[in-house]
Amino acid sequence: MIKTMPANLTELESEVARLRHELQSLEVERKDDDEITIANYLLTRLEQLGVTSVFGVPGDFNMPLLDYIEDHPRIQWIGNCNELNAAYAADGYARVKSHSIGVVVTTFGVGELSAINGIAGAFSEMVPVLHIVGVPSTVQLKTKPLLHHTLGDARFDVFTKAAEQVTISQAMLMNKVHAAAEIDRILIDCITRARPVYLTFPSDMVSEKVSAKRLKIPLSRTLPPNDPQVEQFVLDEIIKVIGEAGGDMAILVDACVLRHDVQDEVKDLVTATRFPVYSTPMGKTTVSEQFDRYGGVYIGSISDPAIKERVESAKLILSIGGLKSDFNTGMYTYRIPTTHTIELHSDHVLVQHAHFPGIGMKQLLPKLTPRLREFRGRASELAVSKAKLEVPIERDNDITQSYFWPRVGKFFKKKDVIVAETGTSNFGILDVPLPEQSVFVSQMLYSSIGWSVGSTLGTALAARNKGLGRVILFVGDGSMQLGVQEISTMTHHGLTPIIFLINNSGYNIERNLHGMNRKYNDIANWKWTSLLTTLGDVDGTLSRSYTVRDKSGLEKLLDDPEFSNAGKIQLVEVIMGKYDTPRALKLAAELSGKYTEKSAKQL
Repeated sequence: MIKTMPANLTELESEVARLRHELQSLEVERKDDDEITIANYLLTRLEQLGVTSVFGVPGDFNMPLLDYIEDHPRIQWIGNCNELNAAYAADGYARVKSHSIGVVVTTFGVGELSAINGIAGAFSEMVPVLHIVGVPSTVQLKTKPLLHHTLGDARFDVFTKAAEQVTISQAMLMNKVHAAAEIDRILIDCITRARPVYLTFPSDMVSEKVSAKRLKIPLSRTLPPNDPQVEQFVLDEIIKVIGEAGGDMAILVDACVLRHDVQDEVKDLVTATRFPVYSTPMGKTTVSEQFDRYGGVYIGSISDPAIKERVESAKLILSIGGLKSDFNTGMYTYRIPTTHTIELHSDHVLVQHAHFPGIGMKQLLPKLTPRLREFRGRASELAVSKAKLEVPIERDNDITQSYFWPRVGKFFKKKDVIVAETGTSNFGILDVPLPEQSVFVSQMLYSSIGWSVGSTLGTALAARNKGLGRVILFVGDGSMQLGVQEISTMTHHGLTPIIFLINNSGYNIERNLHGMNRKYNDIANWKWTSLLTTLGDVDGTLSRSYTVRDKSGLEKLLDDPEFSNAGKIQLVEVIMGKYDTPRALKLAAELSGKYTEKSAKQL
């Protein structure tokens, strides 16, 4: 009988790793007494993590820290128009800047509460973001005077309590003795657990000095090891189950492949074994969509029929990093029984009905890949339905959803970073195969309307830092109105995204979910082509704006080399029908309605 790990052993081993780091740091500190301000200690740690941009909004309680950020030679302060957009930007930055984190700085109370929705989205979608809050002095935090930005009732901890709900770890720097250790603790949690963390920085602690020597000890990214005996048993069970299925298996990759840094291990697996591989919507571009064994996006009943048939007819599915949310699974319409499923996760494995806690996929995959090579011959024989990028021939010259998405698919290039807003854009682009080394960025689980605009700012800065290609945003007119101010920040920092703004007179996704003809789903129309000159490009030299109303106008623009080169920030207003909806979104809305109705009957 195999002895499984206690459910809390992962947490215990994480604590052991932290204590080991702390002992190493203390040993180094005893050998020398070089000192550094706490502010510069934090910034040095962020630099070690590859952070080159910090987002936020100034406020009186965080300005002492902002002085240090602005003066740092290698970290750039990116001042935002509001805190919510700053949090969105930090989220987008972290998604594209692999092995780094996003950082947002706000002020006490009013600032941090404005940012909390963006932090909640990062928590929901497992994005590593550090939220730094400049707070009153340590004396004021203890004596609790009637200060501005408070609720006026001496509850100075109320905002921290709110933050605890959407961050994995918190630290309050109340004395310099523990400051460095606390900073290290939450940063290790951030990078190993792929979740936001929260740091309060009192104004009088910024210039206090601590030992600099512990900075020589890198922050540990080491995960708790798998129990060797249990891991061996799991590997044997997986091989046995695959053998029983005759090697008839497909691989399904999902969001946690990205969030928990196993993209390289998955690439090795699919390359070595040649099993057909599919992705979920949240896992799009986790595996190259030009790989010859990649078959497309599986989203339950919403899937392309050929993809649905291939996935659901496989005798076994190896799911890696699965995240079974409603939109990600086609409103829970997977037709894959548990007996046909192996699931690998960051901290556990499921083999059919057997559950193995404490076995992480990061350590398991490199051992699984060589053992699966024995099935390569059979795997190579399994058919893959390749997604074809075909632009439909339509008699009407109007721009339709069915025409638009495959047409822009032909516009994409290698290394493009493509950001899609929740709704029309997110669902419209799902069936479009993306180029080699491209990066797809979306927020399908949390689905905060307006997220993509602020996120594009962080995405573009990270893409520039990593040497990626163009940044292309697809956003609806309704969503754009929620976060439009951040276009000015993009222009100010010389970023040149291409923004395709879909003008269909309101909230298309909401119309399909409920209230097709309700006025609450309408919005006031804007003069969209004036946005870029209004929001930063005051003399009209840094940007270009276009309106396309028909297919011929769109074709001409997409074929224009100057437009395609993305040398300036550009906005394209694309006029579409008010009720025209992508196929996948229409099906998702119908299934959502049925699911809601069924759930209500069960009460």
